Order: sequence, then C-alpha cells, then structure tokens
Amino acid sequence: MRSRVIKVLAVVAVLLGGVLLVPSAYARLTNTPPTGEGAAVAWTAPEPTEPPPPTLADAPVSVNFKGDFFSWALLDHATGEISGAKNMAKTNSTESMIKAWFAADYLRELGDEPIPGRFRRDIVTSIRDSNDDAANRLYSAVGGPASIREMILVCDLTDTRPGRVPGYQGWWSFTEMSARDAVRLGRCLADGTAAGPTHTEFLLDEMSKVRGTTADADQQRREGGGRWGIIDGLPEAILDQGPVAIKNGWTPLNYDGNWHVNCLAVTEKWSLAVLLRYPIANGLDYGADICATVATQLVSPQPGAALKVPQQPVGKL
Repeated sequence: MRSRVIKVLAVVAVLLGGVLLVPSAYARLTNTPPTGEGAAVAWTAPEPTEPPPPTLADAPVSVNFKGDFFSWALLDHATGEISGAKNMAKTNSTESMIKAWFAADYLRELGDEPIPGRFRRDIVTSIRDSNDDAANRLYSAVGGPASIREMILVCDLTDTRPGRVPGYQGWWSFTEMSARDAVRLGRCLADGTAAGPTHTEFLLDEMSKVRGTTADADQQRREGGGRWGIIDGLPEAILDQGPVAIKNGWTPLNYDGNWHVNCLAVTEKWSLAVLLRYPIANGLDYGADICATVATQLVSPQPGAALKVPQQPVGKL
C-alpha cells in the first residue's frame, strides 16, 4: 500500500509543473512523521528560459588562406567596439564596395526631397547589379574625388585615402580602405548618418536586394552578380531577424596579379567586413568562400552550444 501511495505522489508532482514532493510533504499527506536525512527538503524545477537570438560577436577566426592579404573587422553597433584581425587597419582597394557610399552621399544631399527618377534607377542598378556606368553618374553628381573626402569626414574614417596606384590616381575603385574603416562605413549607413533620415531605409532595402552569383554568366564587363560572401555564412536564425544589407567589391587586377575582394554586410546590430587579395588563378569563388567562412565562425552562440551547457544539479532528495 505504501509503494502505491508514493507512485501516486510522483504523478501528482509531474502534474503540478515539476514540484517534487519529498518526505516532509509525504508525511503531511499520510500523517506519518518525517524521518531520516532530508526530511524537510523540497525542490522546484527552474522555469525554462529562452536563449538569446543568435548574432555576430568577436571570436577566434581561422581560415586556410593563401594570398597576399587577409583582414576582417566586426563592429558592434550597441557598444561601438571594433574587433577583428591584428591587421584590420591595413588597406585594400575598395572596388565596387564604395558604390554604397556614392548612393548615400547623393541621398543625403537631397535631404527631404524625393529622388529623381533617373537617379533612383542609377542607385538601384549600381547597388543591386553593381553597374559601373550608374555608379559613375552618381560619382559625378556628388563631386567626384570630393565625395571620397566627404566620406572620410562624415563617417569618421581613419585609414581611408585616395588610390595611389600609378596610372590609376583618381579612380574611385582604387580608393584605399581598411577593414575597420569598412565597418565604420557600415555603421554610418545603418544609423542614417550617411544617407540622412529620409532615404536611409530605401538605401538599406536596396542593399538587401543585391542579386546575382559568382557564376560567369552573372559577371559582365560593366556589372556583375554580387550576392555572395558574408550573406552565405549566416544561419537562417540571423537572416530571419531582418534584412541584411550587403555590398561587395571584386576585381581581378593585372598590375599585381590578384583578385581584390571585399565583403561588407550590415544589420541594425553589427557591421562585418572581410578584405582579401589573392592570385587571380584561384577564382572569385575562393574569395566568396573565405568571406562566408569568417561570418560563420563569428556566429554567437555557435550551433550546438546549448548541448555544452552544464546541467544544474537537482540536489539530494
């Protein structure tokens, strides 16, 4: 009879949401005095808590990279802290990554005015398709080289400077920018400083709609597919939190025999940049994969991390 009562009490404990009745509770129900060790002990299971949504956070990054230059930086928008590679102050030519700034510079100068149709089209194609002709028209509209100086001032950049490669001075694609300046530019875009309060949402939305892959069919002489890199290294749990704005830059340059590849991704919470130079023979996919790998390693918490959390002891009953 006693064992049957104990079984009933165990079932009641489960139905009461994890409250375990121990000898003292049993004694009250059966009018039996508590005896032995732990007679007055009761334990209630803790309420389950929801894990924080995944994000990107500083973490060790290891890649099997073979090339002349590899750097990355991550900026936490809430704290302003920048983490990254030891060489995150070293520069790479921006290539098409800087097109996002020309669009932002033009939109900020508009203020509250509506965007003229022809320039709206140029912004859309220079961002979504990385069209060079559209970017050149925007570059001219915002003052050419003066826009580079404006970017440095408006976004508080410290390492950026006009390109210095002989024969290419004044080319916007040869503007030198570090990984830490690239994420500062990302924050400048995200918080509305770059494009102004009226048009920032439009610009970030266009940056979330970048299209085209690394495939040869998507890479044309004056434009190319740019939806690859960091975006491919993010899990669905981050992508589902909201749009990720991106703008990559990529060119195989004969003067040094390297691909110059830059990946920039921006959300409300963070900006991440990865900068690369490596032999042209390795192909564009090589750089895209490196950018994705860096992003994946910075995801926090890492997938499966919950399985490594030590379990709380239930105590002695």
